[in-house]
Amino acid sequence: MANNKNFLQNVVSEMKKVSWPTGQETVRYTTIVMLTVIFFLAFFYALDLGISAIIDLM
Repeated sequence: MANNKNFLQNVVSEMKKVSWPTGQETVRYTTIVMLTVIFFLAFFYALDLGISAIIDLM
């Protein structure tokens, strides 16, 4: 039981050292990730359509 208590104390100690992002930073990073995913979704969709069209012409 002492090991568990020591472990949890260490976890709490380490979590206090973490630099958490602000709410504004979280929104900014989430927006960047979502826009990047949408960009690559559109890119690969267009690429797939182009390759499919070339294959259909053969």
